[in-house]
Parts: sequence; C-alpha cells; structure tokens
Amino acid sequence: MANSENKADPGSASLQRDIQQRQDQADRQRQGGGESKSKEPVQTTDHTYPGTPMPSQHLEKPGLEADMQQKPEFLATDYVGSGKLAGMAALITGGDSGIGRAVAVLYAREGADVAIVYLEEDQDAEDTKRYVEAEGQTCLLLRGDVRDPSFCRDAAQQAHERFGRLDILVNNAAFQEHAEKLTDLTEDRFDLTMKTNVYGYFHMAKAVLPYLKRGASIINTGSVTGLEGSSHLLDYSTTKGAIHAFTKSLASNLLEQGIRVNAVAPGPVWTPLNPADASPEKIARFGADTDMKRPAQPQELSPAYVFLAAPSCSSYISGIVLPITGSVGG
Repeated sequence: MANSENKADPGSASLQRDIQQRQDQADRQRQGGGESKSKEPVQTTDHTYPGTPMPSQHLEKPGLEADMQQKPEFLATDYVGSGKLAGMAALITGGDSGIGRAVAVLYAREGADVAIVYLEEDQDAEDTKRYVEAEGQTCLLLRGDVRDPSFCRDAAQQAHERFGRLDILVNNAAFQEHAEKLTDLTEDRFDLTMKTNVYGYFHMAKAVLPYLKRGASIINTGSVTGLEGSSHLLDYSTTKGAIHAFTKSLASNLLEQGIRVNAVAPGPVWTPLNPADASPEKIARFGADTDMKRPAQPQELSPAYVFLAAPSCSSYISGIVLPITGSVGG
C-alpha cells in the first residue's frame, strides 16, 4: 500500500511532456519572427510620452534647455495644486532646467516661493522664473557655483532674507561626463565631479541648516547609477552612491530636530544633462533600455519631490532613496 502511494500519477509525465512541447513550439514561433515584445514606449496615462529615437543632438556644457530640439515636458498640466506647501519657501540647486525646473513649478503650484541656484544658464533661469511667477509665487535667481561654500552660505542667506524663512532644500545640481575607460578619468575631472555632486550637496545642506525649523526637509537627487553603477559613468555613479549614503546619514543626524532628509533616484530623464554628455548616436537611444522603453520626462519626477517635501504627505518618512527608474521594481 505504501509503495503504491509513493508512485507518481501515471499521467503526470505525459502531461509534463505535453506542456513542454507546447511551450517549445511557442518559443520557436517567437524566435522565427512570430510573437515578440513590443518595442514601442510604454504609456501608463492618457498622455503619450515620446520614445526612441530621441533627437540626435549634442549640447555644449552645461547645456541649455532652450537649445534642445525636443523640449522636456515639465509643466504637469494634469497636476492640480492643493496648498501642500502653502506659505513655505524652497531653495533648489540646478533649478533652472530639467528636474529642477519641473520641481520649481510644482512647488509654486503648491504655494511655495522658490529660490533657484544655477551656474550660468541665464536664459533657462529667467524662463523658469516666469513659469514660477505664472503660478502666483515669487522666484529669486541666484547665480553661482555650489562647489564654493561661501557662495552657498550667501545663497541661503539671500533666500532667507527674501522670503523670511527657508523650509525646503532640493540638492539637484550635477556634473556628468561619460568615460569609456578608467584611464580616461583624470584626477582633475574626478575632482570636479566629486566637488559638484557631493561637496555641493554638503555645502548647501550646511548653509541652510541655521534657517531650517521643525517640519523642514532636504531632498537630494540621487540616481539609478548610484544603485546599480554604470560602466561609462564611473565618477558620476560614485558620487550618486555617496549621495544616497549622505541622505541616510544626514536623516539620522537631523531627525531629532524634526528635519527630514530623503532622496529621489531617477532613471534616464530627458533633461539638458544627457545631451550635454553622450554622443548624438547614443542620445537617439536614450532610455530605450528601461522596461518602459523610453526616458522619463521631468514632470513624471516632480510630484515625488512634492510628496517628500510636504509634511501633510510624508511626515513619517526620512532617510529613504525613492527609485523612479522606468523599470519594474526600480
């Protein structure tokens, strides 16, 4: 009786072979040009976002959004403000274009005044100021280099004097330049990336801290490259990994003061940063390797910065790195 109970069902092996044969046939059909995964960009809203090929364009650094053939989408016209940041004031580095511009617009829509730090892109900064003011808020432009701690202190002081308060810091300014080999990276070049991307965040956080009160927040822009690495962005990936660790450490350091610190880790986003880095040929395929087969537009990132800044949304969240990468599971 025991022996018969241990025997497999007589039809089981036959059923397994039948399933195998059907799957093998389906696999052969796909390999032979039958069914295949679509290469079209994935759309998850009624709005259709552009996919590859993106415009084959190379921008001179630091890259002007005004010069981009295909302009990034940042206005988030479907996003309705509800006063989540009413009466608050924000300082955004790299706020003249790309993600920074999109965040500035939504912060203004949610009721915050905005100070924008930028390097030298005067035209982009003036454009962003007009968009912020169109939302009914005040915009202060601060031109300078975040590598300079004295400039960062001056920027924080000017913003505080203009608005009478500072509630939000968005560290977003960055330098990125690809390198095929480790030997292409000079010490000067590595130093520039580190001083802009890591030291700049450190200088700005330290500069605004005297003005931040309970309920304030710092949001750092990390990157999927800081989570996964990138063979051609060795120095940039290193800084983004450091930013993620800086975020978690600073969150612990400031928690008892009631100041939250978080990060957003974007995947490929259509901003001037990338056409000012990669070749036109590579830019044409920008974002195609994500599961969504397209880059994000800045307006797909900016609501996350609202969420992390608004006490009404995220008062119990600090020290996270939020991946927004266009791929399943981040």
